[in-house]
Amino acid sequence: MLGSVQITLIFTLAAIAVPLPEIGRAFGLERADLILLSAAYGLTFAGLLLFGGRLADRYGGRRALGAGLTLFAAASAAAPFAPGIGTLLAARFAQGAGAALIAPAAMAVLRAVFPSPAAYGRAMASWGGLSVLGATAGNVLSGVIAELLSWRWSFAIPFAVAAVALALAPRLLPDTPPAPGRTLDLPGALLATAGITLASYGLVVTDALPWSSAEVLVPLLLGGALLTAFWYAERRAGDPLLPPRFLADRPRALALTAIALSACATAMTFVTFSLHLQQDRDWSPLRTSAAFLPFAVALLASGRSAGGLIARFGPRKVTAAGLATAAAGLILLALTGLDPHTPYASGLLPGLMLLPTGTAASFAGAAVLTTDGVPPERTGLAGGVLNTAMELGPTVVFAIVLTFGSDSFSLAATGAALAAAAALNLRVQRSRPSSTAQGAIR
Repeated sequence: MLGSVQITLIFTLAAIAVPLPEIGRAFGLERADLILLSAAYGLTFAGLLLFGGRLADRYGGRRALGAGLTLFAAASAAAPFAPGIGTLLAARFAQGAGAALIAPAAMAVLRAVFPSPAAYGRAMASWGGLSVLGATAGNVLSGVIAELLSWRWSFAIPFAVAAVALALAPRLLPDTPPAPGRTLDLPGALLATAGITLASYGLVVTDALPWSSAEVLVPLLLGGALLTAFWYAERRAGDPLLPPRFLADRPRALALTAIALSACATAMTFVTFSLHLQQDRDWSPLRTSAAFLPFAVALLASGRSAGGLIARFGPRKVTAAGLATAAAGLILLALTGLDPHTPYASGLLPGLMLLPTGTAASFAGAAVLTTDGVPPERTGLAGGVLNTAMELGPTVVFAIVLTFGSDSFSLAATGAALAAAAALNLRVQRSRPSSTAQGAIR
């Protein structure tokens, strides 16, 4: 059940990606409105994740999960009946807020389901691939739903999953004790939420506006200033929202970088090739979704084998190998995939198989590395940080690489970044044993 919820959170992020042009025509939206609508869910999701993790640790994972599911279900029920852009935007923002509470809470409950370190490590190896599976499902199914029914039906899946999870959680999931000694660190939560949201918004609108415009510079500068203030405030807080030492562990920092880059690679491929197939090749949304079915098959196959590979070779080597494989897929797509005359089977398909094979493995290994050494009462924190990296990766990297060149250049540049991250993950060694790491982040 927890896995289905996690898949649905990322499915919802991508649920309107393919039918976005249809929504624009229905509501008479300009490009800037479409960009904001596309980003609305991710802005509140990423901005509130750290605070959501603290709430899960402070009040208990199952209680926080129930509250998040309630908000998420209500917003998902309202979205398909939106009469205009304002109501739909509000529903997407509310969905993101609910997701920001659900994601870290689900990881906290997962820790209670698998209390032994070995079992929890195996669970995290599977958990790491669920998000990219959700993104794939969102992009594939959204086109099918839009073609056969209407984009409004895309919200039926998030509502149904949230409603069923709400009904089953008290019976299937163990209760998770709260950590009443933890403060909420409201100043840190406000600084982090405002900083991440403003900076993310500034990066998102670079798709339509130049970097020198006030609409980009003002939120970027304000967001950067708030995040700087957050960092200094956390160093002085008695019980910080994000302990600085949590990110000082080099293997964990590299694992989070791997998650961010892998998420960016997946999102960039879906966006770039969805537009390419529909605009340059005049494919329908249904045919475009079908083109990504081999992507989904490769993803599932790689995700199923990742746990065994991690048990045999260790999460660091699996993460590095996955990053290298994904890099090869992206570079191959950059070289062959964007010409309208390139055959699908011999041109697009090889890269579309290599990329998910690598990202599923890198997500699985990096998820294990991120949560290694984290004490049970900090599982919500780990879940918040992991999902923040997953949400911010596409926003930050995508905005930067698209500024400097074409889609082919962006794919190749991201592939090079993945290859560099693979090399770094192979070279790094954990600087301290897990028991010491646990004490360092308490």
